[in-house]
Amino acid sequence: MGGAPANVACALRKLQIDTAFIGRIGNDEFGKKFIKQFKELEVNINFLQLDDCLPTRIVKVNRDNAGDRYFSGFDKGFNTVFADEAFDMNEIKKDLKSLEKLFLKTKYFVCGTIILSSKASADTINFLLILANKFDVKIIIDLNWREVFWDFATSSLVTSKNERVGLIRNLLNYAHILKLAKEEAILFFENENPLEISETLSNRPDVIITDGANPILWFINGVQGMTKVLNSPKIIDTTGAGDAFLAGLISQLLSCDYPSNESEIQNCVRFASVCGLLTCLGEGAIEQQPDYSKVNEFFGSQIL
Repeated sequence: MGGAPANVACALRKLQIDTAFIGRIGNDEFGKKFIKQFKELEVNINFLQLDDCLPTRIVKVNRDNAGDRYFSGFDKGFNTVFADEAFDMNEIKKDLKSLEKLFLKTKYFVCGTIILSSKASADTINFLLILANKFDVKIIIDLNWREVFWDFATSSLVTSKNERVGLIRNLLNYAHILKLAKEEAILFFENENPLEISETLSNRPDVIITDGANPILWFINGVQGMTKVLNSPKIIDTTGAGDAFLAGLISQLLSCDYPSNESEIQNCVRFASVCGLLTCLGEGAIEQQPDYSKVNEFFGSQIL
């Protein structure tokens, strides 16, 4: 089981953060497994859409001997369109009052950019982002560039790479916090300096740049710095590591009511990096996500 938004939602619940998932999956065997997973972790799925016609997307993930993974396409069967591409704004509007109540008690809204590869889903995410702004919900965007999703999406086959980059850059202007991998920073900004990237976007967001086992660069709450990453020789599967990292970071931003100095920021980012690392020590994106006890056990002492 996996997929970036679901991974973040599940990782947050394991860290005892109240979380809701808004999205669309197929009303099929895999969709039912997702629902079971969400319910076991007590993720709010009141706004999870089930599609009776389109299937849950199955992604082909290849791993090398070091545990690094890449996406090689999708298990299409007889389908060329998947449920997540039909994320329906009108279904959300049917219960808008309930969604507004949810947003009233929401601190952060987290999304990626893959959803822009379908026009219907892109319209829906833009609607949700506007609503989040209306209720002063802080928006966190994990760029999560996956070109294969665009190459296989019927509605974006004719969209050039430059056009795709442009659509994504526009979405990033909503961000209050932006997470990037180093290669994404270079592709979209021709820069790997988090402060300089922040200055190019409307909200001047906090920016965090990860680079595998290399140090994390960040610009958070007006402070710029770097955090070394703890590593392990036992890496099995890096799938979902960035999502666990993001969930760990969010949990710390909430627990310390947003870090205000370099020491607090370093602690937040270190905690997040361990969440990502522990997820790599077994197979799967969700199964290995840690709770607080596992993270603190790794550190050998209480961090919080």
